[in-house]
Amino acid sequence: MRAHWCVLPLLWLAAAAHAQDSRAAYLGFFDRDGDGRVSEAEYVQYMSRGFARMDANGDDVLGTDELPGRRGEAISLSAFQDNLRRQFHRMDRNRDGRLDAAELTAPPR
Repeated sequence: MRAHWCVLPLLWLAAAAHAQDSRAAYLGFFDRDGDGRVSEAEYVQYMSRGFARMDANGDDVLGTDELPGRRGEAISLSAFQDNLRRQFHRMDRNRDGRLDAAELTAPPR
């Protein structure tokens, strides 16, 4: 039984290392300048890609016919990006104007 207790800390360390690698990889999707942190501009740019893919007619407005399930109200790109900026500032818990991997992957509050 003692041997199993010795293995548990090793498994926990392996899981923690994997989580760190996953966080760093996720941050890499956003971090265009490679400084290890995500600026507001990088966050908005990356997150706006989904909007662009859904905007079938390219008019910078997602109409109800372009929204998933064809539900909801139309939204402009500028309103969408304003919401992303608010999200960014809620995520920036230390208020330094950048997101590190922990802030980027933290549960919303």
